[in-house]
Amino acid sequence: MQMQSEARADLFASLADPMRRRIVELLRGHEKPVNDIVAELDIHQSGVSRHLRILNDAGFVSVRADGPRRLYALRAEPFRELDAWISGYRSLWEARLDRLGAELERRNAGKKAGATGATGASRGRNKEKGT
Repeated sequence: MQMQSEARADLFASLADPMRRRIVELLRGHEKPVNDIVAELDIHQSGVSRHLRILNDAGFVSVRADGPRRLYALRAEPFRELDAWISGYRSLWEARLDRLGAELERRNAGKKAGATGATGASRGRNKEKGT
């Protein structure tokens, strides 16, 4: 159990850096060579390579050679591990969102009832005035 929590902490630590999260977003959907990633970020190629090495060591990305280029792609497994861990906490916020939704519906129903009552009351006043 201790080993799993340490591994999970490493996954979170790997994604803690905003530039690494940006790289993950860039790799979403398809693999890219380093130069394409560098072109979209405001850091040098050596910085991108360092971040990719950290993501690779953590298991988030895979790398394959394509001639002289190295192509990077996301791996699904660490994201599944994070999702499995988070799913244990999902019920906490889903229950809160359910209660919020119920409260909003209750308030909305109260506003509609109040608006209908106000409209009916103003019609009654208008009839008394002869309009």
